[in-house]
Parts: sequence; C-alpha cells; structure tokens
Amino acid sequence: MTRDADATPALDGEALARWYRQNRRPLPWRETRDPWALWVSEVMLQQTRVETVLDHYDRFLAWFPGPAALARASEEEALKAWEGMGYYARCRHLRQAAAILVDRLGGEFPRSREAWMALPGVGRSTAGAILSFAFGKTEPVLDANVRRVAVRLLDLREDPTGPGAGQRLWEAVTRWVQEAPDPALHNQAMMELGALVCLPRDPACPRCPLAPGCRARDRGSARDLPVRGPRKTTPVIEAAVAVIRDQEGRIYVQRRPSRGLLGGLWEFPGGKREGHETPERAVVREVLEETGFRLRAPRFLGVVRHAYTHFRVVLHAYEARVPGRQPAPPARSDDWRWVSVEAIEDLPIPEATRKVLQAFRRGFLPPEDRGDGRAPPPRSDRKPRRAARAVQVQAKRSPKRS
Repeated sequence: MTRDADATPALDGEALARWYRQNRRPLPWRETRDPWALWVSEVMLQQTRVETVLDHYDRFLAWFPGPAALARASEEEALKAWEGMGYYARCRHLRQAAAILVDRLGGEFPRSREAWMALPGVGRSTAGAILSFAFGKTEPVLDANVRRVAVRLLDLREDPTGPGAGQRLWEAVTRWVQEAPDPALHNQAMMELGALVCLPRDPACPRCPLAPGCRARDRGSARDLPVRGPRKTTPVIEAAVAVIRDQEGRIYVQRRPSRGLLGGLWEFPGGKREGHETPERAVVREVLEETGFRLRAPRFLGVVRHAYTHFRVVLHAYEARVPGRQPAPPARSDDWRWVSVEAIEDLPIPEATRKVLQAFRRGFLPPEDRGDGRAPPPRSDRKPRRAARAVQVQAKRSPKRS
C-alpha cells in the first residue's frame, strides 16, 4: 500500500458528471426509477456482460412485471425466463426474495441497506445501487467496474478482494458518494467510467475525466492495477450423456436438484468418466445408475465443449433407444419426464444440454425439416462424424459464459 493510502483523494464530481452526461449509454434500466426493474437489472448484471443482459432484460420483465408475478411463478417458469443468462442461483435467489417481499413485507420495497441485504442474493453493492437509483439515497456502489476505478484512484497495490483492501475501498466510495449532489448520477457515472474508460487491461487514461487526480496514472501503475492473485489452472471435466428415446420417439430428461450448479434445470442423463473407461462405457454405467435403463450400443453424436466459471466440461454425446417397457427411474416422478423434441424447448435447460440437442437434431432431421421431403437415411448410412464436427464448431463459437 502507498504511504498516503490512509488519505482518500478528492474526486472532481463535476467533471465526472459532465463526462457521464456526454458519454452514457442509453440502457433501459437507466430510464426508470421502478425499484423492481432496477433490482432485476442489478441482479442480471452481476458477473454478466451488458450485451447479454440486454438480450434478456425486457423479456424477463414482460414475464414478471413485478415481484408478485415472480413470487407466484414456479421455479421452472422462472428459470425458463432466465435461460441463457447463466449463474442460475441468481434467479432462484431473486424468486425467493420476491416471495419474502410479497409475503412478509406486504409488497413494500425496503428503504434501508440492512433490510435489502436481509433478502436472498442482495449484497451491499446491489442494495446501494437500488437505494440510490430508485430512492435517491446516499448509498455507495462497489461493483467490479467501480472497484477498478477506485483502486487506480487510490493506487491501491494489494489484492482488492482482501478484507483490509475491501474496507479501504468502501470507505473511499462512501466518501465520494456523500460528497456528490446527486448520488444516483454519481454511482451510474462511476460504473460507466469503469465500463468504458478505466478498462481492465488497457485503461484509456487520456480520456478519463478523473485523470488529474488519479494516483495510479501519476505514478505510472495504472496498467498494473488491480493486483491480481496467482492464475489458477482451469480444470477440465470429461463426461458422457445420452439422448434416450422410447418407442414413441419421446426423449427422456431429468431435473437437477434445486441446490448447486444449474439447480432446477433439465438435462439428459449421464455423468463423469471414471478412471480409464471409454466415454461409451461411462454413459452406459451412468445411465444405469441414474435411471435403471440398460443401454445397448449407444450411437455417438458428437463432442460438446462448454466453459463455466471455474471449470470446463467436455461432453461426449450419445443417442440410444430403450426397448420395450423399462423400469421407472428411481427419482420422484416430478424429477423426470418423457417429452417430445419440441417440448424440450419449453423447459429450462443448460447451454451445454442445448448444444447436445443441436447435435441430436442434426443427426435425426424429420422429413419436414430436411427441406427436400426425403426420409432420413438408414442408420448404417448415417455419418456421426459430420454431427460431431458441426457441434464442435458451434461450441467454439458460443459464448463461454453458462
């Protein structure tokens, strides 16, 4: 930490406000003071790019125009509306918080930081954003963009996520928002500055309205901040899944437990490879353990690659039929279904499962979807490698976020 780190530098609020009015992006959540719309936007923007949020924000609010609508919805309906955003725990927490707001608080939005932070999924920064944007409260925001701006203004040369540095940053942003005549505009401006100018790897210091008072710029350390911890190796998990069809052509899907990664979403059965077993052996074993179905000679569809926050997964996808009557899976009946290919689209499914579904559809296009009226070729004439190559190309083009 620098020698004068105990002193928070003054911030040129007028220059910051002037820059913001001239450069702000026309984002829909900036045109409202509705606490619900602002709450939804803040939750969506956690760990997600603005471009991705823009693709889902209006649709989610159309489905759930207020907390009462989300509180009444089933978890499945909520997750379907959230589909494609990733980090699905945010949606589950938002639904739980909406129910608390309706059932315990009479539908009244909290007016204090402590009351907001008592709701599931609401941290101090989210609470500050809602309170300042919706109610004009003098509350600070410290999201990833603001944190980066503050670190450079202070020339804070330690891990900003550490407890000591975190307290220092909160003290600084609290002082700055208290000195601002318009807390909402100040917080929005700080967030926008981090998004457009004070970039992670290449800060555009010459265009920054706060450059004259930035310690990191003066000392030449802006490009080296924030301090990053040691790079961690991203583990790769290999797994195998099966698209299982019954005699009527329906497909078997199962729901993940509500808690944990991708909780509440529907997927195809399967799991991790163990030891040196082949992907085919892995899918046969996993399906038997999870469902009781005994697969015989599953047909290879392709390989799907997908990146999550802390790991990457390689899915070997197969297709199989179950002959005759099979024993019911061991899970509760509401945790599994036989559905048509079209009906799968009505369920909330992870992006990796969607990629497997794409591979399956490429291998089995019905005549009406082929465009030429011809029936699919016999099984022996089908070329699984074409489907594999196609899905690999699609996987590489897809965003890495879940």
